[in-house]
Amino acid sequence: MARYAGVDLGGTNVRAVVADADGKIDGSDKRPVPPDLSTGLPVTDAILDCLREACLAADTSPEAIEAVGVAAAGRLDPTEGIVEPTNIAVDTVPLTGPISNLVDSDRIHLHKDVAAGVIGERYHAERNPDDMVYLTISSGIGAGVTVDGSVLKGWDSNAGEVGHYAVDPAGRLTCGCGHDGHWEAYCSGSNIPAYARLLWNDADRPATALPIDEEGFDAVDVFAHAREDAFAEQVVDRLAEWNAMGVAGVVHAYAPLVISVGGAVALNNEALVVDPIRDRLDDLVMTNVPEVRLTEFGDDVVVRGALASALTDGTGDPADRRE
Repeated sequence: MARYAGVDLGGTNVRAVVADADGKIDGSDKRPVPPDLSTGLPVTDAILDCLREACLAADTSPEAIEAVGVAAAGRLDPTEGIVEPTNIAVDTVPLTGPISNLVDSDRIHLHKDVAAGVIGERYHAERNPDDMVYLTISSGIGAGVTVDGSVLKGWDSNAGEVGHYAVDPAGRLTCGCGHDGHWEAYCSGSNIPAYARLLWNDADRPATALPIDEEGFDAVDVFAHAREDAFAEQVVDRLAEWNAMGVAGVVHAYAPLVISVGGAVALNNEALVVDPIRDRLDDLVMTNVPEVRLTEFGDDVVVRGALASALTDGTGDPADRRE
């Protein structure tokens, strides 16, 4: 029996699923990204082990897999089949070559994680709009986009870096990419604490329940205190302004019918992150305002999109489903 697989390399975990030609998942595995790395090879080994375990759970062998969709966060080099990961402290992680050797197939389809996210949303949804966006607000910010039914990849497969839209002309915070004023520098989970400290200092350090000067202060603290602490509420309100501005830019660029939002910051704080985007968008958009919704697939949307890529020879189009 032919099998298909999806792999998701995130900043924290590696996931793999194995399914039949109908897309029914009958094997999966998840494991942490190895710590204390000097090279990307242990990450590659973790991916291969994850895929082996998913095959074992599906009562099959890697050699039975006909195609694999691979999703990774970072800058892709599709020619070399590697990723320069954004949230793992190594330069590169080899992907397509080692996976191809394991499954004995050259049908390995490599995508940015957000591109796999929009593939997963479109392929598995009850409605499959040709124009939609999957937006992740997590440790980084990015978007996977389909226009007229085609996933936008760019010549080097790195389209969708909307987190690097410049939203603050004053450029008060520097993004992880090294440039100033980017959306991600203010609203990503890893950068929200720095933005909170900036606002706190701007306001002459008002009293707050936030552990803002303590080691370990993070985005979770900001959202946890937002309903009971005036300063935390102010931070969340300012984040909502930047998020709405960024989403308005996405709408004007791509004219989606639907924007599906995922990523840990959004998934864990829908009322404080996604609802304010909906509330503000009418006042910011001069074209049609799309439906903005939280993804129904949670943390699995990317690996499900990687699987959908394997099932459609890389297109992700529901019309290309395996029969």
